[in-house]
Amino acid sequence: MLRFLLIATLLAGCAAGPNELTGTLVQGADAPAGFWLGLWHGIICVVTFIISLFSDNVGVYEVHNKGALYDLGFLLGAGAFASGSTSSSRR
Repeated sequence: MLRFLLIATLLAGCAAGPNELTGTLVQGADAPAGFWLGLWHGIICVVTFIISLFSDNVGVYEVHNKGALYDLGFLLGAGAFASGSTSSSRR
């Protein structure tokens, strides 16, 4: 029982909070990031992550987004990248 409580507490501590910037605009943007931009960001997420390690001006995830549609695009893009790399390793 103690292990379950410890695991539950650790998982709850890692839960994502709400994004207060959802639906807001970045300066110079016409609209918040949507599905297609989320898909693109998901596809390039590995490259963006590597660049973000050396630059404070680059983030992996666009916080100024439309919400669920951006998240769906990001996950599909990241999943497409991940599934492409695993299928080539099976050969």
